[in-house]
Amino acid sequence: MSTKLPANPGGADRPIGIFDSGVGGLTVLKAVRARLPGEHLLYLGDTARLPYGTKSAESVSRYALQAATHLVERGVKMLVIACNTASAVAMPALTREFAPLPVVGVVEAGAEAVVRVSKSGHIAVLATESTVRGGAYARAIKARRPDARVFSQACSLLVALAEEGWTRGPLVEAVVREYLHPLLEEKKRDGLDCLVLGCTHFPLLREAIAHVAGPEVALVDSGETVALVVEKLLAEQKLRRSQNAKGDACFLATDGAERFARVGSLFLGEPLAAQDVEPVDL
Repeated sequence: MSTKLPANPGGADRPIGIFDSGVGGLTVLKAVRARLPGEHLLYLGDTARLPYGTKSAESVSRYALQAATHLVERGVKMLVIACNTASAVAMPALTREFAPLPVVGVVEAGAEAVVRVSKSGHIAVLATESTVRGGAYARAIKARRPDARVFSQACSLLVALAEEGWTRGPLVEAVVREYLHPLLEEKKRDGLDCLVLGCTHFPLLREAIAHVAGPEVALVDSGETVALVVEKLLAEQKLRRSQNAKGDACFLATDGAERFARVGSLFLGEPLAAQDVEPVDL
């Protein structure tokens, strides 16, 4: 892991910029790095202003534009919006502002994947309260499959469990079961067959969620689906680095480098030191 990317990289050697309001988007970075280990990655967590879910749409759009501008000024070749709230609210503005730079959001990528996976069209979305309230996943899914039935469940407590590193065991499964109970009733009645992990924290709890949901319910991880979209776009635009190359990851945060490193280590599955996190002011 590196704290500095190559000086003045050009073309395919430029980094992929990944933005989130906090550390949750590190699950997206982890998925992209697993699929594309040769790519340089530049991650920005706007920890000074989280959570975005409690902010107005105007504020979220403004924050997202500021964070994305910072990444673009550092020379990224693609923007990945790993924040569900920003992806739901600010994608049109970001795409318009930075065209022709490719911009990928977790909501659109997740919706694309779940429509491919679901056979019955009866789909559940686990997300935070703000994402559920905004209805972005339901709209994106129905835009691709108008006959889909989408059931959404806010699971805010799962965010806290993930950040504390409580990802398995009887207590975690009890909380997951409580949240999933109404969705599992839908499964019995209407053949629900697919569940979207609509928050970047939730992949840490995938094992517990899969155990409670049962083997007949497929789980769609937004991080993994974003990685597939990124791979496809890099190939189309001839921006992919050599498969024999080794990429570096750099981390920026607008506040709390020590906490970012501590909690971020849980999401990355490897140690991250505070000195590896560069403080930035947007």
